[in-house]
Amino acid sequence: MNYRQCLSYLEQIQTLGMRFGLDNVRTILAALGNPHQTYPSVLVAGSNGKGSVCAMLTRILTLQGLRTGLYTSPHLVRYEERIRVGGEPISAKAFSRVLTRLRSQIERLIGSGKLASPPTHFELLTCAAFRFFAEERVDMAVLEVGMGGRFDATNVVTPELSVITTISEEHQRSLGESLAEIAFEKAGIIKPGVPVVCGAEAREAVHAIRRQAGRNAAPFIEVFGRGNSLTVEPSAEGDTFTYTTAAEAQVFTPSLPGLHQGKNAAVALTAARELGRLWQPIETEKILTGIATTHWEGRLETFLDLPRVVLDGAHNLEGALALREFIRGRLGSPVILVFATMKDKKIEELARVLFPLAERIILTRYPYDRAASPEEIARCAPDFLDRVEQEPDTAQAVRRALALAGERSAVVITGSLFLVGEVKKLFPDPRSALS
Repeated sequence: MNYRQCLSYLEQIQTLGMRFGLDNVRTILAALGNPHQTYPSVLVAGSNGKGSVCAMLTRILTLQGLRTGLYTSPHLVRYEERIRVGGEPISAKAFSRVLTRLRSQIERLIGSGKLASPPTHFELLTCAAFRFFAEERVDMAVLEVGMGGRFDATNVVTPELSVITTISEEHQRSLGESLAEIAFEKAGIIKPGVPVVCGAEAREAVHAIRRQAGRNAAPFIEVFGRGNSLTVEPSAEGDTFTYTTAAEAQVFTPSLPGLHQGKNAAVALTAARELGRLWQPIETEKILTGIATTHWEGRLETFLDLPRVVLDGAHNLEGALALREFIRGRLGSPVILVFATMKDKKIEELARVLFPLAERIILTRYPYDRAASPEEIARCAPDFLDRVEQEPDTAQAVRRALALAGERSAVVITGSLFLVGEVKKLFPDPRSALS
């Protein structure tokens, strides 16, 4: 298949939706020679912050001189963003080659009756990443879990280290109603004897993860446990954090903005330290430099400087609270908000946190079948209708926000990484949004 045919194939596969279980992935990988078993890996799950932690860990390992694979989801503009080696996305040519081989294997497996149905969209891309990392002979693969953990396609690996970032109420139809139930699903990545770094803070979630670690005789490292502390010195140039444990006090300044990124950095630092102990030494200097030089798009990303336009993929309460803290601490005056999200998100909750900060709210929609319409969002936020506008065309919504902002207000575009990706597709040169 050429690249365009690959995109068409992925579009067809996407209609299959989600499916729980690891049998399909294991069958496909076995037919490929189990590429995921040819290199060590780190598996990172959580509700928020897992992509940032993966990006920091990858940067740290790359600075250490290691050939590091990174698998994340979703992508913002192109599928190739999901599969990287040394920070560089897989080329369109290599992506097409790997996907073509995968499709051929899948059709053979279905024809022989070894595979009952085609893999899901996420399963297919996960298998593609595993195959490509084997071809590239990576020294380590850093893998971001998709939704949940126990039945996630990435969970076929036995990693050197498991990491769980935060636990919040999300995907409750699939993962459970309580934090303990959600934490149990995320903790499904814990393997017998494999240490787990836990960055969760909610006690209900921590207890559930600790119990699962105990059942698996997996050493449990709690980042924010008793005796550990994280303090911050805010600065216009970047917040400086001090993370203190019984063993040391470490000072770092994350390149990614926001107080929550200090917590993510503490998780990445702890994970890197544990990897250095378990696997091979990692220099402290490389850890701190990695935290200070990580680039990760769509997370409090400054898209334009004048007017200030910030892109953030906040899609749940935890993400919205982090964004609110950033707006209050860094942007100051009331902002112009461009907002779109999925139908299955807690829209009322997101509106309560973010909408009071905005002098004007422009509701829009991105081209995805599960995206909420501006009308649906407005019905969930009746208290803010006096400051709401509805503009279903994303490009026009952004231009309207910039016109309202002028030079006195900042624009914040948020509610979903899919919205962030759509804005980046529409305006590959951010300055073109001003025209």
